Amino acid sequence: MSAPNRNVLWGRALVDELVRAGVDAVVVSPGSRSTPLVTAVEEHDDLRTYSVLDERSAAYFALGRARRTGEVTPLICTSGTAAANYHPAVIEADRGRVPLLLLTADRPPELHDSGANQTVDQEKLYGDAVRWYADLPEPEATERKLRSLRTTAARALAEATGTPSGPVHLNCRFRKPLEPTPVTGDVPTDIDPLAAAGRDDDRPFVTTTAGTPRLDRADLRPVVEGLSVGRGLIVAGPTDPPGVDPEAITALAHATGFPILADPLSGLRFGGHTRVTTTVGGYDGYLDSRVTADWPAPEVVFRIGASPTSKRLRKYLSRTGARQFVVDPAGGWREAEFRATDLVVADPSRLAARLAELVGGPDAPEWRERWSEADRTHRETVGGVTGDGAGGYFEGAILADVTDLAPEPSTLVVSNSNPVRDADRYVPPSAAGYTVLGNRGASGIDGVVSTGLGAGSATTDHLTLVVGDLAYYHDGNGLLSALRCGVDATVVLLNNDGGGIFHRLPIESFDPPFTDSFRTPHGMEFEPTADLYDLTHVSVSDRDSFREAYADAVESDGTDVLEVRTDAEASQRTRERLLAATVDVLAE
Repeated sequence: MSAPNRNVLWGRALVDELVRAGVDAVVVSPGSRSTPLVTAVEEHDDLRTYSVLDERSAAYFALGRARRTGEVTPLICTSGTAAANYHPAVIEADRGRVPLLLLTADRPPELHDSGANQTVDQEKLYGDAVRWYADLPEPEATERKLRSLRTTAARALAEATGTPSGPVHLNCRFRKPLEPTPVTGDVPTDIDPLAAAGRDDDRPFVTTTAGTPRLDRADLRPVVEGLSVGRGLIVAGPTDPPGVDPEAITALAHATGFPILADPLSGLRFGGHTRVTTTVGGYDGYLDSRVTADWPAPEVVFRIGASPTSKRLRKYLSRTGARQFVVDPAGGWREAEFRATDLVVADPSRLAARLAELVGGPDAPEWRERWSEADRTHRETVGGVTGDGAGGYFEGAILADVTDLAPEPSTLVVSNSNPVRDADRYVPPSAAGYTVLGNRGASGIDGVVSTGLGAGSATTDHLTLVVGDLAYYHDGNGLLSALRCGVDATVVLLNNDGGGIFHRLPIESFDPPFTDSFRTPHGMEFEPTADLYDLTHVSVSDRDSFREAYADAVESDGTDVLEVRTDAEASQRTRERLLAATVDVLAE
């Protein structure tokens, strides 16, 4: 591998090793100090480069792509505050276990603590939010240094995709010249070809073979015994990329006879398995103590994924007193009610498949029917939600309409705050081919637009992003990626003029400060974003016009923003009426 100078050689070796390990896309932001890395990326034929101008949006774009694929998406930025703008997405990637690789360019050591421009302390910038950190040595065209670099690249990818997966940070220092300017004698003509050019046949310099956590027969026995009962639940919370195997969970559901309570972000709310299992989705609309007081308590709960979105489900599980197996391959504690009795360190899909062969308890069809009937009652009471029903057309109905009309296959990205909660309560399980994603690691509303577009960049599926007005405003400059990165999307913008979720909280009764400091009405018009980012904008305010506009949008090219104007307080009152009506019917 010939090169005009050591920086070019260094950048090429690092990027080459990433590609050999399977990386096929990189997100970059403009800057000078990162030039050796960016030029190496741009000249590599096997890489797709996404250029995102704002580093905060870039990081969320990469996060969305990695969340959708389950594979590492590297990020490249220049030195200084550019790297700091990655931090919110790093936190989400840490908590959401999303594999990222952060390549932050940096100045040489002597410029630090000298007042040099655009020079900040980038060592361990992200604290313990990364799985691994390394401060790379300054580029040098020597065999040992290049071998070290290639090994470090391999280790970084292995750490990012390990158990648990997550972000990894490599700090990359460069001196000038940063461009591919020839420097006489900088790269020896007799440099070791293995170190400079890598192994033959495009093999990685180091191959990592990662094992999968599993239980031996002795440790498996108490789990089998615990699940060999009549009344149990399989609770699936939001799952980490690449998710769980629906077939394995279905096999366990068949073997135990347990219903599956599937979070919308679990990967189990949608799919063919819903035809052959009791898959429950409306629990947030009826798991009230007035309903469950007369229900027999579950004897055991088998939990996979992160903590469920539904607070009512979490509280129900807490008050049942059932034995709870929390399955986590990393041995992480993801149960904030502190009622779990057993932490099982194992891969959920492999464990479920193995348990399906071994469990054998009394079948309890009346237990499954109780949950099925409650779900049916919930859907009937709210009028199917996609119809006008008892609640009329409100924010929750919009989520149900999206999943009723979205083409198959589709990737659906749902914002935090009200949208993901409405999806949880009002979107029923179905056999539709949907992949539903959301940033529930740290549950922020920042970067949602970029996350959605990043997810859309990774697939040919149709992309729908459901986002609130504050989240849309917060990441408005992320919309530029639709144009620059060639991502078509249907953006459903729920505009209730502020923080509608705060109507759910007791602070609503205290005004002031509720309106000015919590509800925060902004009065903004979002139609001008269409001109700014070359989008199509349509404003609607009723069900028929939304359904018609959405159907048109999914058939059109480019990115369409469907702005649905809603009343936050009225929507919350509707949620409360529907909950009360469902509880009244089930508590009779």
